[in-house]
Amino acid sequence: MIGRTPAVSAKSRKIVEVLNGKTVSPPPLWLMRQAGRYLPEYRATRAEAGSFLDLCYSPELATEVTLQPIRRYAFDAAILFSDILVIPDALKRNVRFEEGHGPRMDPIDADAIFALKEDGVQDHLRPVLEAVGRIRQALPGETALLGFCGAPWTVATYMIAGHGTPDQAPARLFAYREPEAFARLLDLLADLSADYLVAQIDAGADAVQIFDSWAGVLGEKEFADYAVRPMRRIVDAVRSRRPQAKIIAFAKGAGLQLKTYRQETRADAIGLDWSVPLSFAAELQKDGPVQGNLDPMRVVAGGSALDEGVDAILQALGNGPLIFNLGHGITPQADPENVTRLVARVRGEAQ
Repeated sequence: MIGRTPAVSAKSRKIVEVLNGKTVSPPPLWLMRQAGRYLPEYRATRAEAGSFLDLCYSPELATEVTLQPIRRYAFDAAILFSDILVIPDALKRNVRFEEGHGPRMDPIDADAIFALKEDGVQDHLRPVLEAVGRIRQALPGETALLGFCGAPWTVATYMIAGHGTPDQAPARLFAYREPEAFARLLDLLADLSADYLVAQIDAGADAVQIFDSWAGVLGEKEFADYAVRPMRRIVDAVRSRRPQAKIIAFAKGAGLQLKTYRQETRADAIGLDWSVPLSFAAELQKDGPVQGNLDPMRVVAGGSALDEGVDAILQALGNGPLIFNLGHGITPQADPENVTRLVARVRGEAQ
């Protein structure tokens, strides 16, 4: 069991300090998908759980896999182990994860969107919230706990196609052909997501991240309508009930549209994928905290490629409010020893 230090207040946790606009040196760090298949202990727990969704809905096992990377690396934050598709699962869309194919669900059409019922969604997610409470109790006092959800646009893409696609053409086409149904779906997902995030905060999360993993396929108007507007709806709804809530918005592939993304969504920090130039990232940082943005392939490569990538980010962004992270999730082929090297490099510790 990880030792607890309850005397440490949430406000003094390093990631919370950065989200409040403070520059912390060395910067706090965590990694997207830090609990995952690159760790042998995760693979063992995953096998014990049976299915992936069984792992997500087991408070005991979800707590265990969330804590595994904290035990190894003492990251500055743990992130709840779950999945962005638990909300469509709670909406009875027959979500399942097929080996070698990823998530699958029953594709939704316009009639089914208008027939969706919110009843029972939060009850369905209660095991996830129990895990949040357990994780917070088990974490060291200085370690932040992050909750999360998927952004409405990204979740909607899976609901419409029934699976992931390279450019989300099914969702884009549906949005043009069925604008009223699509707007209804985004609004419903935003409202349910806000409820879910408030519940995570109440259960012990210090901050939450909203993942818009497919924002990069959208044009300018579509980005405003499908990415920004629903994200702003979530942020406003959460803040109306929990004014001190800290929110990180991650719109992968958004590029130049990140220039006004923070202001338009009212997020406290913006996550940056690895394609964001560090010069542009430094401009974005002038308006507030940023998070990112090491290429996950550098963690696979290790050695000088890893060191150079870490050093470039620290040089460009280390003198402002920064949460060090990857530009997307860590990949299964990453060597755990390379993560040890990354952590030491960021913290200036000798190897």
